[in-house]
Formats: sequence, C-alpha cells, structure tokens
Amino acid sequence: MLDELDEALLLALQHDARQTNRDLAAATGVSPSTSLERVRGLRERGVIKGYLVDVDLPSIGRGVQALIAVRIRPPSRRHIEAFRQWVSRLPETIGVFVVSGSEDFLIHVAVPDNNSLYSFVIDRLTERPEVADVRTSVVYEHIRNPRITPAGANPSSAPPGPRA
Repeated sequence: MLDELDEALLLALQHDARQTNRDLAAATGVSPSTSLERVRGLRERGVIKGYLVDVDLPSIGRGVQALIAVRIRPPSRRHIEAFRQWVSRLPETIGVFVVSGSEDFLIHVAVPDNNSLYSFVIDRLTERPEVADVRTSVVYEHIRNPRITPAGANPSSAPPGPRA
C-alpha cells in the first residue's frame, strides 16, 4: 500500500522524471536521503517500473495512429499467446491490450500514413492464420493522462508542494 509520501513522490516524478533527487525531495518536503530511499523502495516493489521518453509520433514519421480490434480463432491459449508475442514485437505496435468481449485484442499502432496502415492490416495481420476478424479505427487525437493518481489518493492537478 502507498502512503501519502509515496503518492507525492509518484506525482512529482510523473511531472518530471528527470529532476534531481534534491529537487524531488524539495518538491515533496522531505530530506534527499528520505526521497532516495523511498523512490528506491517504490522501484524494488515494482510500483515504479521504469522511466520512459514521451515521443511525439509525427516528429518521427509515424503520424497516423489506429486502434485495431482483432478476433482470434480458434480461441486457444496457444494461439492467443503466439499472436500476443508476435504483434507486440512489430515496430508499428505502440500497445497491445488482451481484452474480453467479442474481440481478443485491441492493438494500438502508429504508422507513417494511411497506405502504411492499410498494408499493416491487410499484408500482416490478415495473413496470420489465427486471425478471424479485424476492425480498424483511425485515431484522430490521442490524449494521454501524464499523471496517474493512485486509487484512493487526493487527485490534485497541481504538483505536490512541501510537506509539513
């Protein structure tokens, strides 16, 4: 379980994961040694899984995004796992969701243009023998919440201030 300091550290790191430990400690109102120890503990417990670079997809030539719903048949563990491993390694793939309902997967892709999206769906996805159905939705705008507040925490939109 996370306490108030853990939550404040997480929010501050989500605001700027490159800040120094000294700045993180000042932002959360604790000593640098406390900040360092607590962040280390969050990493060891798997709460913090890593630090990522948020890339502007159009700037790297991947300006068209889509969500692709895929149904696998027959729906066996072997087919689901094989497809999941294959699709997650493709360079176009941004994210893979294994879902319930009428589809088995929801795949988030980013490609250079509509022709590339068409080729990805027709030449790669539908060529897989276990793929029974594909539905593609082009993403007009992708808005991602840069800060995830732990459940039950006070969801403040402002960066955490000094602690009393």
